[in-house]
Amino acid sequence: MSDQTIPAIGFEDDPELQAFQQELSGPGSNDAIDIRPLPRVSISAFCETPQIQATIDAISTDRRLSRVHLKSVSGGVQSAIEFFSDTPTPNLLLLEANQSYEMLIEDLDRLAEVCDVGTKVVLIGHINDVQMYRDLVRRGVSEYIVAPVGQIELIQALSDLFVSPDAEPLGKTVAFMGAKGGVGSSTMAHNIGWSITTSNQQDVIISDFDVAFGTAGLDFNEDPPQSIADAIKAGERLDDQYLERLLTRCSDRLHLLTAPAVLDNTCDYDAEFFVQMVELLQNSAPYTVLDLPHVWTDWSKALLMGADEIVITAVPDLANLRNVKNLFDLIDQERRGERPPHLIINQTGMQKRPEIKPKDFSAALERDAYIEVPFEPAVFGQAANNGQMISELGSGAKLVELFDNLASDITGRSEAPKTSKSLFAPLLQKLKKSK
Repeated sequence: MSDQTIPAIGFEDDPELQAFQQELSGPGSNDAIDIRPLPRVSISAFCETPQIQATIDAISTDRRLSRVHLKSVSGGVQSAIEFFSDTPTPNLLLLEANQSYEMLIEDLDRLAEVCDVGTKVVLIGHINDVQMYRDLVRRGVSEYIVAPVGQIELIQALSDLFVSPDAEPLGKTVAFMGAKGGVGSSTMAHNIGWSITTSNQQDVIISDFDVAFGTAGLDFNEDPPQSIADAIKAGERLDDQYLERLLTRCSDRLHLLTAPAVLDNTCDYDAEFFVQMVELLQNSAPYTVLDLPHVWTDWSKALLMGADEIVITAVPDLANLRNVKNLFDLIDQERRGERPPHLIINQTGMQKRPEIKPKDFSAALERDAYIEVPFEPAVFGQAANNGQMISELGSGAKLVELFDNLASDITGRSEAPKTSKSLFAPLLQKLKKSK
């Protein structure tokens, strides 16, 4: 073990080591006035000492964490491993580590096996050692803070992870588009977005880009005075704080940017503006669902091609087959090496309607549909008229399972060995090979 030490955040007795820690941690000020609010993220804290527990309980009521879902319990890294062995991990794990360096490394190896993709890890430790700090950062730990730590210092460290200029975009964008109008793409977008919040416990913003005819407000029984039209009118004045005021809260984890559903505006908007708006949304929540209308414009193409995940909804007829093939060919051409789009075949089994069998539909495209949604007009009609999602009806359990499966795949939480999805497991493997 190296005998070099690093100061706790906020200590200034060794300028050289302070500069070293600042370089690893990224820019940030300990001035409380300069700390920006955290976005909608989930944080689970495991505390081994009453002092750290008290600090975390205190920051949970700070206004800069007002959008954060923060839960704290007693226990350390081992408790976190046991808890998350069969439970999805949050956006951030805040762990107090009170064991030796060797035991901590062993525990991190085990923690890597249960961490979902995208989870950040911050450690609060009691060992003041530069070499250990370097090792932890190399292993994928986002930050190591030496105890004791004050409230402001801890808030600053958490804020820097998500809102500093050097931080990666927090959120993942999921674009939904129909192969034709009226195929149920918006219904799929809303129900799968809902599943991400309920079955995967992730914060979601659903943004309705069908300015004239969007149904997000109706589907969630919301009629807010503000909408995406206000964002468009704001133009260059649009920033994260302005956009925050335009969001409508549907639940603890779901917010909407609705469409005004009036004919005051046409759909010929500037593509660059919408791209910048989506970037603001990305920094506000872990997942942003882009409910795109069936139009082909510069901005709709830009949003579709720029999304992290694409979901195309179609019904099993010839026109949809042609359109899906054209879309898939273009997506494959412009997004080489990226994840292929998901296909939803909707309204299968409609009586008296000739249709292409789903297996033949998929065979013609040379790729399988991710889910096939049966035609159940009573269930979908009741949900639409009530302004509810399918899972809220108490019926349609098979439909809910379909939506949950796709939501889990989008979030990287489908049933697969967690070792392959861990944020820092690849780094651990590299280190093991280098020994």
